[in-house]
Amino acid sequence: MAKGNGTVTHASRARHALKSMSPDLPRQRIVIGEVVASEKPLLLQTLLGSCVAVCLHDPVSGAGGMNHILLPGGRYDQRTSRFGVNAMELLINKVMRCGGERQRLVAKAFGAGNILPGLRRPTCGDLNAAFVREYLSVERIPLLAQRLGGTHAVHVHFRTDNGKAVVHSVDGSRLSAVLKCEENYSDAHSADNNFTGDVTLF
Repeated sequence: MAKGNGTVTHASRARHALKSMSPDLPRQRIVIGEVVASEKPLLLQTLLGSCVAVCLHDPVSGAGGMNHILLPGGRYDQRTSRFGVNAMELLINKVMRCGGERQRLVAKAFGAGNILPGLRRPTCGDLNAAFVREYLSVERIPLLAQRLGGTHAVHVHFRTDNGKAVVHSVDGSRLSAVLKCEENYSDAHSADNNFTGDVTLF
C-alpha cells in the first residue's frame, strides 16, 4: 500500500490497532516453550513461524494467557512445555490459577505457517494446526478465532483481560530470525516495526 495522498500504510494500521487495544499496558514477550497467564491486564506478544500460539481467555473473570508450542501432540518430555499437550495443560492450569473457570474458557489460535517452500506435507505447521483444533474440540473449549497456516510468519499481540488480539504478517527480511528462534528456542529481536501484507484484529 503506497504512502501519501491520505492512504494509510499497513504499518500505520498495525501501530494504530496496537495503540488502541493496549494503551499503557505492560507488555511481555514469550518464546518457545513459555506459558504466561495473568489476572491483570497484560499485553502478550510472540513471533511465530511453524510454531503455534493458543490464547485462552475467561470473559467473566478477565483472566487470560498464551503459550508458544513448537511441536504437536504427546508427552515426549514431561518437563517441557514445548510440546502441545504439555503446553495446553499448563496454560489451562495457569489461567485457572489466575481466576479463570475452565467451563468459561474461550480460545484463539495463531501461527502454524509453512514459511519455507517445498516442504513435504504434512508439514510441522500443518501438524501443529491440526493438533490445536483437535485438542480444543476434545476439551470443548470454543475456538472463537484463528489464523493458522499460510506462508508468512506472524507477530501476535494478545490482551489477557479482554481477549482481543492483533495479528500481522512479518516482513520477509525477518525470516532468518524466525527460523533461528524456532531452531534455538531463543527470542528473535523485536518485530514491532516490520509489518507487511496484512493486519487482522481478532
